[in-house]
Amino acid sequence: MKSAPAVLFDLDGTLADTAPDLADALNATLRAYGRDPLPFEAIRPVVSHGGIALVRLGFGLEPEDPGFEERRQHLLQHYRENLCRRTRLFPGMEAVLRKLGARRIPWGVVTNKPAWLTDPLLRQLPLPSPPACVVSGDSCPERKPHPMPLLHACDILGCAPGQTFYVGDAERDMQAGKAAGMTTVCALFGYFQPHDEPRRWPADHYIEHPEELLELLADPADETTSSPAAPAALGGNG
Repeated sequence: MKSAPAVLFDLDGTLADTAPDLADALNATLRAYGRDPLPFEAIRPVVSHGGIALVRLGFGLEPEDPGFEERRQHLLQHYRENLCRRTRLFPGMEAVLRKLGARRIPWGVVTNKPAWLTDPLLRQLPLPSPPACVVSGDSCPERKPHPMPLLHACDILGCAPGQTFYVGDAERDMQAGKAAGMTTVCALFGYFQPHDEPRRWPADHYIEHPEELLELLADPADETTSSPAAPAALGGNG
């Protein structure tokens, strides 16, 4: 294990379970345009990919098709007005954030979600402490899978990418983290489509539950436990 000066999280499908509110927004849009709602199980896997993917799923339209942008704007407006009705931190995530605080490890959010949705959502979530940085999809000229947003977060925090962990649930998260030189952690409790193969993604670690992240981070107290009288401790970790 290595100590982490910072941990960065993706938002949708990693830090918070936003799927119920986004599914409600899509189904409200479907009803508004005379379509039947979709079951939650069909919507949840698509949520991490944003409004474009949701409109594509619900209406079978592409961004260049007539009516696509109108439906996307309807969906986003409904979502904005009902941003945190059913959204929650993933079970165990609050305990993880509290433990990071106790260890004095700063944490932040790097998401492709635009700031006009990210900022009010984070304000409404029951976070034990505010994130040390928030980088949204429109904070930088590039978005994930480009590493720029992650490197920008490190600049804000004043930490080295090489000792920073990035936790996400999408292939672009792992690609961005790896390109930034970070330790990448794939959150298997997030949102995955049937064709996804997360075990083939450039992830250094996989976790089934948020609290498993703590096992990957060295507790600073551990560094004081080894005895200087033990010769094996001098070179055992290579």
